[in-house]
Amino acid sequence: MTPSQFVSQCTASAMSDAAKLLHDGGLVAFPTETVYGLGADACNDQAVAKIYEVKGRPSDHPLIVHVSSMNHLGQWASEIPDFAIKLARDFWPGPMTLILKRSEFAKDFITGGQDTVGVRVPNHVVALALLEAAEQIGIKGIAAPSANRFGHVSPTSAAAVQAELGAFMNETDLVLDGGSCAVGVESTIIDCTGDIPRVLRPGAITDEMIVESTGLKIFRNDRFIDGGEGFVFVQPKEEIRVSGSLENHYSPDATVILDQQPTVGQGFIALASIATPEGVIRLAAPTTNEEFAQHLYTALREGDNQGLQQIVVVQPEGSGIAVAVRDRLSRAANGR
Repeated sequence: MTPSQFVSQCTASAMSDAAKLLHDGGLVAFPTETVYGLGADACNDQAVAKIYEVKGRPSDHPLIVHVSSMNHLGQWASEIPDFAIKLARDFWPGPMTLILKRSEFAKDFITGGQDTVGVRVPNHVVALALLEAAEQIGIKGIAAPSANRFGHVSPTSAAAVQAELGAFMNETDLVLDGGSCAVGVESTIIDCTGDIPRVLRPGAITDEMIVESTGLKIFRNDRFIDGGEGFVFVQPKEEIRVSGSLENHYSPDATVILDQQPTVGQGFIALASIATPEGVIRLAAPTTNEEFAQHLYTALREGDNQGLQQIVVVQPEGSGIAVAVRDRLSRAANGR
């Protein structure tokens, strides 16, 4: 394939053109507040098949359907519990994906053959403008995983999308440049098919925020969380396949090493309060856990750009988004 088109001026006209391209079966990479997504009309099986081809993604890995507001949730989900509605009201638009029992619109080519579907409303002006323009011409949702090759580091800039996927996309496909992503790690994924929320992938919508919103205990890693320090082990239910849930994922070409003292020639990512040893290549020095999440993938990509063989990361401690950062790093450290 020849490289895709790069659109740096995301005007209303550009959004209309991008929506028409989606309607005609093309692909559009677009920014969200988390990472960039690679989008297709969620009701077009041939267009969705192109996503899998471009990414090199296994066909049984489900996609997330993006819509412009929670008012469209009922089109894609057949059962919506009260606590899911509370979460949607509190955190959409935002970095949260809800897993629900699917409706007739959510076909197997979206769900990976499961009876559930993931839906979210992104919080980015370009993403919302694209969704609204698409809905105006009859598109009910945009299916979009992260705009990277399967298992690789997710892109948080349009340039990263172009470098990663440009050669795999068709020349008529688009990459919309909406700047750098504000959050930097993928959305929190919450299973809403049971009696209480179950976190399948941590993100910027944290355990504490979910508990406060719903007034319920939540379930993560086979344990109940009540908003305090305690965990209670429970029998795990049947697993739902979701994006980014493999043990090895989010991986650069370099080997990622966690919580060790870096040595000469290695890349290094750690909070700014941790000094850089002599001869070590500093890739990022965030001052907060939020900055850590925002710059993590860019730093990992920079390590690859510099041809580094190993990148040492001192993981951020504590709760909140640090949980999501540690989740991504644990998978990255397993390679691809």
